[in-house]
Amino acid sequence: MFDYYSWGWWFPVSVWDPATIYYLPGTTGWGTNSSGLPTVLWNPQVQSSRATFGVRTSQFGFNIIDTSNLVIVVEACTDPGNPIWSPVGTNTLTSGSAYFSDSQWTNYPGRFYRLRSP
Repeated sequence: MFDYYSWGWWFPVSVWDPATIYYLPGTTGWGTNSSGLPTVLWNPQVQSSRATFGVRTSQFGFNIIDTSNLVIVVEACTDPGNPIWSPVGTNTLTSGSAYFSDSQWTNYPGRFYRLRSP
């Protein structure tokens, strides 16, 4: 069946919705899906006790771990008392981890980092 509009032909199309529902640690009642959409625990963590944390090859960096293929945005600010957060990197956690590095860290007297979803 075709419906004609002034701009041309309209064809009915099935649309696949790639949405995922992320839930926080400590919440209950989550299964593997909700309303037909997959659910995933959102609990990214910086590995601060590993050899990859800190200054390395003139860059400050760290590993981030969580669910595979999760996208994590790293933001930085210079004053957590008056935070103005700016994105400094976007990492996809291939196989559940990714390495973030900040080559600009030496341009600031102090820099603080946080993780967020895109």
